[in-house]
Amino acid sequence: MRILKYLIFLFLIVAIGLSIYVAIQPDDYKIVKTRIINAPKPVIYEYVNNLKEWNKWSVWFDHDPQMVIDYGATTEGKNASFKWNSNILGKGTITTTYISKDSIRQRLDFIKPKETIAHRFWSFVETSSKNGVLVTSGIEGKLSFTDKFMILFQNSMEHKFETDFANGLIKLDSAITADMKKYTISTIGKTEYGGGYYLYQTTSARINETNIASEKMFQEIEAFMEQNYLHPSGDEFTLYQQTDTLNNSVIFSAGVPIKEKVITPVGSTILCGFIPSGSYFKTVMKGDYINMNEAWSKTREAIKNNNFEVDPQRDSFESYVVTEDETANPAALISEIYIPIKEKVEIYPDTIEN
Repeated sequence: MRILKYLIFLFLIVAIGLSIYVAIQPDDYKIVKTRIINAPKPVIYEYVNNLKEWNKWSVWFDHDPQMVIDYGATTEGKNASFKWNSNILGKGTITTTYISKDSIRQRLDFIKPKETIAHRFWSFVETSSKNGVLVTSGIEGKLSFTDKFMILFQNSMEHKFETDFANGLIKLDSAITADMKKYTISTIGKTEYGGGYYLYQTTSARINETNIASEKMFQEIEAFMEQNYLHPSGDEFTLYQQTDTLNNSVIFSAGVPIKEKVITPVGSTILCGFIPSGSYFKTVMKGDYINMNEAWSKTREAIKNNNFEVDPQRDSFESYVVTEDETANPAALISEIYIPIKEKVEIYPDTIEN
């Protein structure tokens, strides 16, 4: 009996000591993970800001593919929200409470397995080399006595969740990289181009340096138009006058459509030209410019397969419907290819009269 009393007494001492130890542990928790992602900052930001993109990278969807998501009235920006209901992850709501160009904060209201509140936070900082973005992902909240007691036997809160946060950033990186590489090439076929006046500069360059040269030329044309209160009447385009694949060179013009003829100053490198209306074979490419060679090849192949003949008296060109000035995501760029074609001549047999 005396031994039993000592054991009970010892148990009480241990219990009291353990309770004191648990009670003096920090009441707050904070988990932070970082990763450098080599993608444009606006693209990364959108994958976090738009809650409908979370299924592409959030590890929650790996833990429970059957999780039910109910999106709120807004899914982007401040007050964006969704509710989740999962047999594994419980039930709750996430709401975006703050946004800026460099950070996002969200509130998580857990309902099951227990009611509690946590705060999710993100930051996006371009690296000094401008080749990547340091993405910080974290969560913070309060711990109850029960939480602290459970953590004592399940390692730290950081150890419990840090793997999920690290994997979430890895998946975010992979999803963005894969999506930016997506592209489509659609051969539309014969179309009638309306033609019109355009301002242009002409130069020669290596074929693989055309984009670099044309970027500067477009800037100079746009500056000229701004100085002379002129407005574009269509999409910028590159007109190819001569291509020498053997010597890796091309003569081309960067052009901007305008409504009417303009007489440019004597000696100006910017001139005014005119493209007559006519038949062209059209292709639309959505995606990075690095896929343009494939788009041109498929266009020429389609012309051949459809028994059209290229018109050598007119120049081919590509126009830029959605440019890098309008989107940071290369997968969202839209370009159009126009190759001039001759009209098909229908040959009918001689009519024989009886």
